[in-house]
Amino acid sequence: MLIATIVVFVGLALRSAPPAAGADPVVPVITEVPTSALVDLLPSAGAASAAPSAQEQTPDKKPDPASEKKPETPPHTGIRALLDGVKEDVLHLPSKQNLYLAMIGGGLAIGSHPFDQNFNVRLRSHYDIVNKAFAPAKYYGNTPEQVALSLGTYAIGRIFDKPKVSHLGMDLLRAQILTEFLVQPLKLATHRERPDGSNHMSFPSGHAAVTFAAATVIERHLGWKNSVLGYMIASYVAASRLHDNRHYLSDVIFGAAVGSIAGRTVTEHGREMWTFTPAAVPGGVAVLATRRVR
Repeated sequence: MLIATIVVFVGLALRSAPPAAGADPVVPVITEVPTSALVDLLPSAGAASAAPSAQEQTPDKKPDPASEKKPETPPHTGIRALLDGVKEDVLHLPSKQNLYLAMIGGGLAIGSHPFDQNFNVRLRSHYDIVNKAFAPAKYYGNTPEQVALSLGTYAIGRIFDKPKVSHLGMDLLRAQILTEFLVQPLKLATHRERPDGSNHMSFPSGHAAVTFAAATVIERHLGWKNSVLGYMIASYVAASRLHDNRHYLSDVIFGAAVGSIAGRTVTEHGREMWTFTPAAVPGGVAVLATRRVR
């Protein structure tokens, strides 16, 4: 079409009227014609050129918000990556998000504290079927069982070359390590006696913390729909600690908050994070606070 248009305009430029008598012969002049003028003169060509292609008309597909929240699969999921990840988790604990979760969990624990002495009595049952229903929970919420399940997930991903599966198992392990790092010092610091009087390691509930940490990791990796069962199991374990008279209500509430903090720290360090690093300075030691915004 463009070649034909140029030929037409060249022909028009070469054609001239017959010269008048005694007049100088007319010399045809070929002038440059802008491409935009050609388009304007030929409506069909202009419409074809102006019309966007089907590919341009197709709107860009919006990214899935759920996929954006999922942690990216790292290139390596070996032992070294696991240890490096644990180190980063500890450094990234001080964050605004974790502060909010701790405040919410602490507020709920304080609010439930007046009900601690009488709440467990209402959950006790003399029916064998109820007691048997809660019996497996104390084993499922134990750290060794949780570590075994996480190692199994990690091993399956490594053996069958499934990076996403091994990443999930690695994050589950990291969440449990971080949970123990938070729970055990709190137990020793508060020295709260258990409702059954067995020891002084009541606050917070380790069973509730480790199972809610696992549920949070699953939710971050697989989404809300696939994590409903995980949160149901975590709630079942927390309720069993009250039924078995091993923890108070405030213990399991704050334990769930601690587990959520650990799970979220492992899977997403947050958009705004503070890292505190000790550094040697003349005459002493300084702590450098680094803010990272992504």
